[in-house]
Amino acid sequence: MRPLIDYNRCEGKAACVAVCPTQVFDLRQLTAAERGPLTLAGRLRGFLHGGPQAWVTRPEACKGCARCVAECPESAIRLVP
Repeated sequence: MRPLIDYNRCEGKAACVAVCPTQVFDLRQLTAAERGPLTLAGRLRGFLHGGPQAWVTRPEACKGCARCVAECPESAIRLVP
C-alpha cells in the first residue's frame, strides 16, 4: 500500500506529516508543471493557503496503517496498492 494525495483537496496542514510513524510525507511547493493539471478550485486553494502541500517522499516506507487517511482534515489522502 502507498498513499495517494489529491492535490485539488490538500491544503498542506501537515497532519499526515505529524501522524505518520514511518515519515512517508514532507511538505513542499508544487511546481508549475504539477499545478497545471489541477482544477481551478485546486489552484485557488493552493494560492489561498500559501502553496505548501503534502508530498509522498518515501512511498516504500508506508506500512498501510492509514493514520494519514484518518487524520487528513481535507480527506485528501487514500491508500492504493
